[in-house]
Amino acid sequence: MSITKSAMSIRILLIMFALPIAAWANSTSFNSSGGQITSNGSELTLNASTLTAVTGLFGGPVTGNLGAVSFTTGSLMTGSLAAGATFAAGGSFSLTGNGTNGLPTGVVFHGTFSSPTIWTATFMPNFGPNHQGAWFYTLSGKVTGVLSGGERLSANVNFFSNDVPNGQQFSNFANLKNGTGNVLVPEPGSLALTATGLMGLAFLVRRKWLSPRA
Repeated sequence: MSITKSAMSIRILLIMFALPIAAWANSTSFNSSGGQITSNGSELTLNASTLTAVTGLFGGPVTGNLGAVSFTTGSLMTGSLAAGATFAAGGSFSLTGNGTNGLPTGVVFHGTFSSPTIWTATFMPNFGPNHQGAWFYTLSGKVTGVLSGGERLSANVNFFSNDVPNGQQFSNFANLKNGTGNVLVPEPGSLALTATGLMGLAFLVRRKWLSPRA
């Protein structure tokens, strides 16, 4: 086999092994609904949000009342709870399963916010029961942690509040409408191990193809 054909075959082999990794990363997500975001003045905490869907994990996709999502952000860095703020990395983030539809019972994922989280305030002038206007809030950030099986994951998460009652700005609580999380890529350690394995496999195949034959 010529060197050109060998190189092409190696590239095809690498692509074949890499595609499942990309597909896995792009198809792994979760959704939540309900719950309440509260604050002690320096952090935000989410309690009692129902885990409603998981895709790409534990044989998913699965839907239903699957468990709970909870978090506590890092400390307030800049801005205000009412008008929008940035919170430091840290805190905690967890998904807990209740054993429904194949999800394990107990902690499914546990991690922390790996970069500052953004708390965005939006005023909608014609919303509210009397069209007096209403404030809505979004929390966006990145979490990094470990699945119950030991795999490390990073995900972008976004949580959206319902309007704060009576047209008020956020002070210490707001009801959550829903939340989403989408896995970015395998963590660097896992990705490095995978890349090393693929490179090693390609090297062995190339050496076999280029070795003199009897």
